[in-house]
Amino acid sequence: MIVYLRLLSTSFGFAINALRTNKLRTALSFLGVTIGIFSIIAVLAAVDSMDKNIKSELSGFDRNMIYVFNYSFGPSEVPKWKSEQYPKMKYEEYDYLKRNLSGVEYASFNYFTKSEQMKYGSNYAEVIMRPCSSDMQYLDNVKVSNGRFFSESESVNGVPVVVIGHEVANTLFNGLNPVGQEVRLYGKRFTVIGVIEKQGSISIGGNQDESVYMPVNIMRQMYGDNSLVATTVVILKPSSGVDIKHFEDEITNKLKLFRGLKPSDEKNFFVNVFGGMLDMIEKIIGQMNVVGWIISGFSLLVGGFGIANIMFVSVKERTHLIGIQKAIGAKRRFILFQFLFEAVILSLIGGVVGIIMVWGIAVLVSNVVDFEFVLSLSNICIGLTLSAFIGVLSGYLPARSAARLDPVEAIRMGG
Repeated sequence: MIVYLRLLSTSFGFAINALRTNKLRTALSFLGVTIGIFSIIAVLAAVDSMDKNIKSELSGFDRNMIYVFNYSFGPSEVPKWKSEQYPKMKYEEYDYLKRNLSGVEYASFNYFTKSEQMKYGSNYAEVIMRPCSSDMQYLDNVKVSNGRFFSESESVNGVPVVVIGHEVANTLFNGLNPVGQEVRLYGKRFTVIGVIEKQGSISIGGNQDESVYMPVNIMRQMYGDNSLVATTVVILKPSSGVDIKHFEDEITNKLKLFRGLKPSDEKNFFVNVFGGMLDMIEKIIGQMNVVGWIISGFSLLVGGFGIANIMFVSVKERTHLIGIQKAIGAKRRFILFQFLFEAVILSLIGGVVGIIMVWGIAVLVSNVVDFEFVLSLSNICIGLTLSAFIGVLSGYLPARSAARLDPVEAIRMGG
């Protein structure tokens, strides 16, 4: 055992010495691996960070929430031309479903509409509009830090009140307590009754800090249910323990009945389960990972060929030395390990530099952009393992050819 340790130690020493002697060659050799490892780890870190941020953002949402309207969250068998003819959801349909569906915990009638400009005095703010029913505070996991959310009565009667996001409050009121103040929106006066806790930007559903929630019936009074500037949607959340598939089927049957369709008729609306959208996102993230591995793999392959090429040159240059080592008793495995270590060290240096570059970018992105870019320990381990593997793979053939040289022939060729 001690003999093998000495062998490894001596081989390692020879490899380090060779790398020190040829600094330019060493730098050029690990450059390809650096780019390859940087590409792979950067892609893995970016995808992992995106996945972590999305899951963190959506942790407060129920996977069983259902969006009923004339669009599908994902790919659909219904042709686009056909789905474009589907009628928009109406408030009467929302009211009917809410009263007649069994197992509904929360229900809201919403408008998906464009952003608007809100004014207070001489201050303006571009805001994300969220006209909705009062239950949306639970469906959207809204946390009010100051004031309150509007009631069902205020929503039904279209009372001109708004609940504003943290950023909207800062932009318009600059430290003044917004609750009770009047703002202008859609050319009308609205009273601010609540401010939402700071949430930070999210990837799905828009930034809650820049949002304004208002009773949906105000929007209905202005535009009606068939407005070209908005899409109406019914959002439902079943009670705990309700079978989601049965709940979907009940929605389909009830809405068909309300629209005068037969049970056998094809439905002219989509029942989108929020969990299905999350599954689709996870699938896309998985595909991004695969594509990233494929693209980055080519960079790593080029780096491996570069190391192999340099190692073959190194073997040729040191043929005379190899012959002398073998002539004085060096075993094949000593020569093999010597060159193999050199290739692995080259590759590991490239891998470490690549990982440091990704870490630098992660710190920069996290500080500059409102996005947590994470370089996990698992990704670092993947990078180092890949580097070592590429080193072994690209260094084995040159090392094997060096180890099999005839000592006499090597001394003659090297001289």
